[in-house]
Amino acid sequence: MDEEYGADPAPDEDPDPAETEAADEAADTAWAAESGASSTAENPLAAMEAALRGGREPGVGTDAYATIDLALRVGELMLAGGDTAESVDLAIGRIARAYGLPHTENNVTLAAVGMSYMPRGDRPPVTAERRVRRRTPNYTRLVAVHQMVREAAAGHLDLQQAKFRLSDIIGRRTAYPHWTQAAALSVLGGAGAVLVGGGFLAAAAAFVATLLGDWAGGWLGRRGIADFFQMALGAAIGTLVTVLLVATNAPVRSGTVIIGVVIALIPGRALVVSMQDGIAGDLVTGTTRLVEVLFVIIAILSGIGAVTYVAARSGVPISLDNLPTAPTSVAAPQTLGAAAISVAFAVYHLVARSLLPPVALGGMLAWSVLVEMRGLDLPAAPATAIAATVVGLLGTALARFLHVPALVCVTPCIAPLMPGTLMYRGMLELTTGRTGHAALVLAESLATALAIGAGGYIGGELLRLFRPARRVLRPPRRVRA
Repeated sequence: MDEEYGADPAPDEDPDPAETEAADEAADTAWAAESGASSTAENPLAAMEAALRGGREPGVGTDAYATIDLALRVGELMLAGGDTAESVDLAIGRIARAYGLPHTENNVTLAAVGMSYMPRGDRPPVTAERRVRRRTPNYTRLVAVHQMVREAAAGHLDLQQAKFRLSDIIGRRTAYPHWTQAAALSVLGGAGAVLVGGGFLAAAAAFVATLLGDWAGGWLGRRGIADFFQMALGAAIGTLVTVLLVATNAPVRSGTVIIGVVIALIPGRALVVSMQDGIAGDLVTGTTRLVEVLFVIIAILSGIGAVTYVAARSGVPISLDNLPTAPTSVAAPQTLGAAAISVAFAVYHLVARSLLPPVALGGMLAWSVLVEMRGLDLPAAPATAIAATVVGLLGTALARFLHVPALVCVTPCIAPLMPGTLMYRGMLELTTGRTGHAALVLAESLATALAIGAGGYIGGELLRLFRPARRVLRPPRRVRA
């Protein structure tokens, strides 16, 4: 007998798949409308689940895609600004949890930041990645991004507000005019000459040499020349100025000029961050950063060595007899030079003006501790490590008090500790044929550079022993009966 219209199908017949899919979609829509009005507002986990269901989307909801995009943009800005991989991983995880993605898998390297999420049920996973095309340190922007992440994690910003805030941070003007970065780098070179005993003329010569090297490097960069050759050219110009002062018998301690230029060129920020990443367990990113630093140091040594070799073959009287060394007492000119180096380093990396006074004090403290340790006949590497540890401890404490990344307060303060004298001495000895001793001096300079990065990180870890940083807890799981 024929079935009546609207009657239930027979028990042994399968229902129409199209009708079943339509019924499921109608049930999902009814569930979303019913739960969205009440439980979503009352229970954040219900809001999270509603966002992840995504209506008729094939994967997750549109808010989840927007959350991943926001997190990746935050991570890209932080990596480009010079932050550590650990901080980037923590920040993008907090953004994801704040807007409904509690269990993401993050992948942070030097050149890219990625995020993957596996939703519940049978929905396909979502994976996205953003590449870091250009790394331009901007510590003011870095502080603003950290502040936005804290507000988002505390629930003070909804997703749309967080997107607008990030766009506003990207579009803000820099803390200083564009020309101040070149001026700050040149001041750093001049102050470096004063730091190792140079006078006014030596500081002026180092200022001009650093400015010319920076201009020449920028000229090469605009033509697509690799950073390696830009650094080598900058070091070669500084060495050439030194050679000219020696050849003309100028009344200047010529060695202080090239040492000031080397201090300005050594990548202190990348050195500190590479050691922090490596010690924290991000071995891939830390190793990559460290290799990058080593290539920069090799470029600097190449520029110094090439010009010094040509000068020695041309008859310029270059000797090791009157090279500057670190003073054995805390003299006022050198201490003020250390403060100037730290402030110039901070301005070059666009640190906010309000942080410049504590940065100057930190630079003077770092140099004073180094001088005292060298006065106790400690080698350069252990003495530098102790000075960097003291600055790292106090700088991290100040950063916690001001709610800014520790990198902003610590890195400028350790700039006066850069081993410019050791690097220059090693290249001179290599040029004069003392290969064995030159290798030892260059190895000591490399160990000193690594001690700077390790000491800055160890200081922060020592502070954590007494005042542990608050960890971001994941939202509690809902246990169903």
